[in-house]
Amino acid sequence: MMNRYNMMGLVLMSLFISCNTATDKKDQSDDQPTHVVSSDQAISDMSIYNLPSQWTNQDGKDVSFLDYRGKVLVSVMIYTSCQIACPRLVADMRTIKDRLPEDQLDKVQMLLISIDPETDTPERLKSFAIENHMDQDPWVFLRSSKANTREFAAVLAVNYRKISPIDFSHSNIISVFNEKGELAFQQEGINVGPDAIVKQVEKAISAMQ
Repeated sequence: MMNRYNMMGLVLMSLFISCNTATDKKDQSDDQPTHVVSSDQAISDMSIYNLPSQWTNQDGKDVSFLDYRGKVLVSVMIYTSCQIACPRLVADMRTIKDRLPEDQLDKVQMLLISIDPETDTPERLKSFAIENHMDQDPWVFLRSSKANTREFAAVLAVNYRKISPIDFSHSNIISVFNEKGELAFQQEGINVGPDAIVKQVEKAISAMQ
């Protein structure tokens, strides 16, 4: 049976090929900023930095995953109007952050990614961040188009579907990426406990040094 890591590789390779094809056809005189990658900093096929999708954070700033290159990423997909699972996932994320050494937090980015971009506008994400005392580093809330959200969910093997005008059924998965954007660990469930993820985050931080 294909595991999540193999599935992620296939999805990312497919997207990487599509992105390269589109780039080859694009006018090189385009004045949009590009990320330059030196030969000794090559991005692997397993990295989410290959994803071409654009996102908007809680401050209304447009970003891509490549903007977080060089940091260990801890991510979860939620929606702010969720009343059951998401508050527990948010609490789990906060516990993970609180368990990390204070002097290591500048090497970590905690990403909460909305599966409901229609409702979760940047303004709503900002309000949610403030309400939950998560409006400062290392917390980042992201939203994008429905297509980009589905794409990223597919990379993580996160399933979700709308079951009412205001509710979603969704997987409860927290993911850890190393500083190269490669999936290092996933934990499924809520109230599982932070030990395994904290260990993996600390391991990824140590590998950077």
